[in-house]
Amino acid sequence: MKMALIAHDRKKDNLIQFAIAYRDILKEHDLYATGTTGTMIEAETGLPITKFRSGPLGGDQQIGAMIANNDMDMVFFFRDPLTAQPHEPDVMALVRLCDLYHIPLATNMGTAEILLKGLQEGFVDWRILEERRK
Repeated sequence: MKMALIAHDRKKDNLIQFAIAYRDILKEHDLYATGTTGTMIEAETGLPITKFRSGPLGGDQQIGAMIANNDMDMVFFFRDPLTAQPHEPDVMALVRLCDLYHIPLATNMGTAEILLKGLQEGFVDWRILEERRK
């Protein structure tokens, strides 16, 4: 599966800890991330990550384009609910696309763990069935 890893500045450490804890699961998938987040996760875990631009410079939109083209299966976007983001419209557009195209989206550690454990159990196998991806 193709998975996106995104985090606001104050949540990057949480996403890195998540990636370290679930490295064995994540290494079986194609990982994509916004620039700074991807660089930090790659350095800490050794996982290969395709990196886009940073979120405020269009990285969120690049991942959104993959979603709109049915080329992304799961998104982990650890958002900071206490800090205003200058690119909030881009963030909301990404969340909207996940809802529109039925892409599982985790915005916090608890939901992220449930998604990965569900993935292990086969609860999102429908994403890998080509006829269901259209």
